[in-house]
Amino acid sequence: MCACQRVYIFLIYFFDIVRIPNGVSPSLTLAVSILFGGFLGLLDDWIDLRWRLKAFLPLIAAIPLISFAYRWGNARTMIALPLLGTIDFGIYYYFIIIPILVTIVTNTVNMLGGLNGLETVCPAIVMIGLMMVSGSNAILLLCPLIVWLTLAFFNFRGKIFVGNTGSFAIGITLVAFAVISDLKFNLVVSVLPYVFNSSLILLTFFLYRKKANVTFNGEKLVSDHRRSLITLITYQRPLTEHQVVTIISLLVAASTATALLLFQFF
Repeated sequence: MCACQRVYIFLIYFFDIVRIPNGVSPSLTLAVSILFGGFLGLLDDWIDLRWRLKAFLPLIAAIPLISFAYRWGNARTMIALPLLGTIDFGIYYYFIIIPILVTIVTNTVNMLGGLNGLETVCPAIVMIGLMMVSGSNAILLLCPLIVWLTLAFFNFRGKIFVGNTGSFAIGITLVAFAVISDLKFNLVVSVLPYVFNSSLILLTFFLYRKKANVTFNGEKLVSDHRRSLITLITYQRPLTEHQVVTIISLLVAASTATALLLFQFF
């Protein structure tokens, strides 16, 4: 999947299909970000990286995005927020906002997984939402979306497993595309279910030193605690794997639709 995305994006760069001033290449920036995301995920699959490393290694992927935003101009330091108006973060945008976005989105996407289809269907929904309001930049994700939807089809049926390689790659793909297309707020709203899941996991772990676990009785999933989004949904309520994935996908679809509405009206 990562190789296909990179080849496609490099072709866009080679034929200069997407151009913007100041010698900035959105396609090359996106390709480099995806390359690092895939490598980080592959490394995690091989040697099982400690969570401290996984939390901060994505910051390296922020470097090409910082360079892109800086060379693009001052307009990139502004973020339009509903009711609050447009906020100019100035230099803090480059060294605080972008790194935080990369770290949070990449890790939250990676943390919500473990069920067939969950790691592919939900990111595909967010990707489609971003593409719908990205204008000409949507072509950057055309091939990646097709490949990802194909993976989602087989992953949902339990035929393939994308692993950390896929989840890290798609996480960085989403945040890189959002920065390139100036859709940071849309991305944040779209991934709110991811953020909620990660917050629940981290809070229960650091406060009670307990991890989220779900029990499979042979047919359905059930949990006796609420320490993650999955265990919250299955708390004393047995559900099949596909039912859980469908519920979470609907939550992501709702947050993505909310982001689209906010984009249109604010």
